[in-house]
Amino acid sequence: MALEKELETYKREFEHLREHEGKFVLIKDDRVLDWYDTYRDALKAGYEKFGLVPFMVKQILSVEPVHTFSREIICRI
Repeated sequence: MALEKELETYKREFEHLREHEGKFVLIKDDRVLDWYDTYRDALKAGYEKFGLVPFMVKQILSVEPVHTFSREIICRI
């Protein structure tokens, strides 16, 4: 699974990251590198440090939003 290590790192370090709730954390493998005020700043730092290899930028939130979508299904008889 893509970014599996990074997601595990986020979960493991979450209690420490909560101090920065609302900010965006930059994680590569099992390392929390830094947190930023905006997604754009975190993404820019990730590209500058790692180039075009996978890394994770995630907003630090105590309650994760639920995203839903529906798709209209058309039945043809």
